[in-house]
Amino acid sequence: MTRTPTELLSPADRERRRGLRRMKAVALGALLAAAALFVVGFVGQDDVPALAYVRAAGEGGMVGALADWFAVTALFRRPLGLPIPHTAIVRTRKDEIGRSLGEFVETNFLSAPVVRTKLEGTPLSARLGAWLAEPPHADRVASEGAAMAAGVLNALSDDEVQDVIEALAREHLIAPDWGAPVGSWLERLVEADAHRAAVDLAADSVAGWLAGNRATFDGLISRRLPSWIPSLAQRFVDETLYREAVTFVDAVRSDPSHPARRAVDDYLTRLATNLQHDPETRRKLADAKEAVFDSPRVRELAAAAWGTAKAGLVRSLEEPDSALRARARDALVDVGRRLQSDPTLQARVDAWITDAAVFLVDRYRHDIASLITETVERWDAEETSEKIELMVGRDLQYIRLNGTVVGALAGLVIFSIAHALLG
Repeated sequence: MTRTPTELLSPADRERRRGLRRMKAVALGALLAAAALFVVGFVGQDDVPALAYVRAAGEGGMVGALADWFAVTALFRRPLGLPIPHTAIVRTRKDEIGRSLGEFVETNFLSAPVVRTKLEGTPLSARLGAWLAEPPHADRVASEGAAMAAGVLNALSDDEVQDVIEALAREHLIAPDWGAPVGSWLERLVEADAHRAAVDLAADSVAGWLAGNRATFDGLISRRLPSWIPSLAQRFVDETLYREAVTFVDAVRSDPSHPARRAVDDYLTRLATNLQHDPETRRKLADAKEAVFDSPRVRELAAAAWGTAKAGLVRSLEEPDSALRARARDALVDVGRRLQSDPTLQARVDAWITDAAVFLVDRYRHDIASLITETVERWDAEETSEKIELMVGRDLQYIRLNGTVVGALAGLVIFSIAHALLG
C-alpha cells in the first residue's frame, strides 16, 4: 500500500501514526506471547499434563488474535494482499460510505425539529448581548465589519457603479411620468398655502440683495438713454428705478394680499392643473427631465459626488479612531446591553434567529449534506483509507489485544469443560 509521506502529514497525524505503530506492536506482542504459550504447552504436555491447559489458552489466544487482526485489517486493506471478498472495505466502498455519512448527517442533525429544539433551549440573544456589551468585543466586530465594507467599496468599479446608478435612475426617475404626481402634489401645496414660506424667502432674499447692491443700478437704465439727456436726469432715472424696486419688494413682503403674490398663486394653480391634464405641459416636463439627466455636466457632478463619497467613506472605515468607527462601536455596545437586559427584545431576537436557522436548514439541508458526499467522492481511496486508519486505528488495535486475551480465556474454558466432561 502506498503510504502518505510523513512530511505531508500534519503534526497531529504524525502523532497518531506513532501511537498506531505502538499499539500494533503491542497487539503483535500479545499474538507472539500466545504463540509462545502454545509452543510451550504443546511440547511439554506429554511430560506435564497440566501444560495442556497452557496449550489450550495459547491456541485460543492465537485464534482470537488472528481473527481480530483479519477483521481490523480488512477494514483498510486486503490481508496479506489476497483478493479476499469483502476486504479493504474503506477503500472499495469509499463513495458509499460518504453517501451514508451524508444521509446520516442530513437525517439526524440537519433536521428542523432538532435544530429548533436546540436553539429554543439556548439563550442566544442573551449570550450575544453579554459578549457585545464588552467594549473590546464591540470594537472587534466594528473593526471586522469596517474592514469588510472597505474591501467591498475598494473592489467596486466606479464605472460599473455609475452604470448601475444610471440604470436605476432611468428606470425609477426618467421612465415614470412625473406630470400627474407633481401636479397633484403642487395642487395640495397651493391649497394648504405651504408655498407662502417660499415666496417670503424669495422676497426677503431680493430685499437683502437690493440693500447690498445699490451700485448695481447705476447706469442700468441711463446708459441706454440718448446721450443728449443731461446726466442729472440720468441719475434721477437710476435712483427712481432703485427706489421703485425697493418699494415693490417691501410691499410684497408686508402685504399678504399683494397682487404679485396672487399672481404667483394663480400661476402655480394653473401649472398644477396643466401638469395633471395638459399633455403638452407634461411633455415639456419630461423633455426637461431628460435634458437635465443627459447633461454632461450633471454626469460629471454625479461621478465626482460618488468618488468623493466613496473616498470619504473608505477613509472613515479604515481609520481606527474615526467618528464612524466610534459610533458603530458605541451602537454595538448599546445593542449588546439592550439584548442583555430586555427580555422582550431577547424573545424577539431568539425567535428571529431560530426561524431563520430552521428555514435555512429545512431548505438547504440536502445541499449541505451533499457537500460531505461530494467531498468524500473527491478523496483518493488510499489516502482516505489511511486517514481513517490514523483516526481510529489505534483504538481498533485494542480489539486485537482484547481478542487475544478473550480467545485465550475462551480456549482455556472450553478445554477445561471438555476435559472435565469427556476426560
